[in-house]
Amino acid sequence: MGERVTIRDVAARAGVSVATVSRVLAGNYPTSTASRAKVLRAVKDLDYVANAHARALAGAGRKTIAVLMFDVVGAFYAQVAQGVEMEAAQHGRLTLVASTGSDPARELALVQMMREQAAEAVVLVGGVTQDDEYRQRMARYAEVLAAAGSRLVLCGRPAPAPDVPALVIEYDNEAGAHAVTSHLLGAGHRRIALLGYQPGNTTGEDRLAGYLRALADHGVPRGDAILHGVGFGQNHGYRAMRDLLEAADGRPEFTAVFAGDDRAAAAAVIALREYGLRVPDDMSVVGYNDDPVAADITPGLTTVRIPAEEMGRTAVRRALSDTPRTGQERHLLGTHIVIRDSVRPLRGGSSVGGATLRG
Repeated sequence: MGERVTIRDVAARAGVSVATVSRVLAGNYPTSTASRAKVLRAVKDLDYVANAHARALAGAGRKTIAVLMFDVVGAFYAQVAQGVEMEAAQHGRLTLVASTGSDPARELALVQMMREQAAEAVVLVGGVTQDDEYRQRMARYAEVLAAAGSRLVLCGRPAPAPDVPALVIEYDNEAGAHAVTSHLLGAGHRRIALLGYQPGNTTGEDRLAGYLRALADHGVPRGDAILHGVGFGQNHGYRAMRDLLEAADGRPEFTAVFAGDDRAAAAAVIALREYGLRVPDDMSVVGYNDDPVAADITPGLTTVRIPAEEMGRTAVRRALSDTPRTGQERHLLGTHIVIRDSVRPLRGGSSVGGATLRG
């Protein structure tokens, strides 16, 4: 990492005085529009961050945990945020929550903002579609946060690279997908449609891998895999299910559906009913996450439970621990199936597959 950019470097780049830069960054002194534009351009070009230690002495930042997630209404994200907040409160910290809308540019901007505020930890939640630019920026932010005494925490997503100095809190996503697909296979289903696969998304890729591994373990040819729909959630699940049913004139050859998440599964159930198909009599359906909707719909949805709240608690606990912060630290939490009534065993089948919980 190169030498730290100073306020003098920004002033020189913008062609203004150090005092002018200070006024623009403080935001509470009048400055001309032209000067402000020059300073902000220089700050962006130089990737300048105000001195974290000076901010801490002034009372800004510190005692703060930042949580950045796709949205703040999804059950998984809300549960992680609750875990973060509860654990942070026990340690006398304030939690700041912001949503990214799955926009990598916004996520990176928020990381930068929290870095400037000198938050003790910046927690990124949920899967992401990674590219080279994203990996490079995340690696750099992790290094800068670490140098400032802060911590980048990746919650429910892998690190961009093994050498990135981040705290990684994951759940066994692939194992959960393998277990719930094996549950369907053990019930006698051989033609299983996977709804909601999202190419390149870390969460979607792991669930696809678990699904395909389960098919292979049970002797089902790769060519019999059925992948349809891009993305998670209610709208994607409904559209994907409708597409498959329309293509088959309402008489699909597959007998079971593994939806990418519970909201997609609930929407798939609605689409099936619109075609006169009953769950589980005509079609078995399983989901992922164990959101509240899984227990609320009829029939209750068999799904995979993620330890979302515990992930949030673990993220804060480990970020604030006194363990020496060298390199990357990883913690893997388990998943398990919650058995409800949305799967019908076919003749000769018996529902099995991993650790289960009747709920």
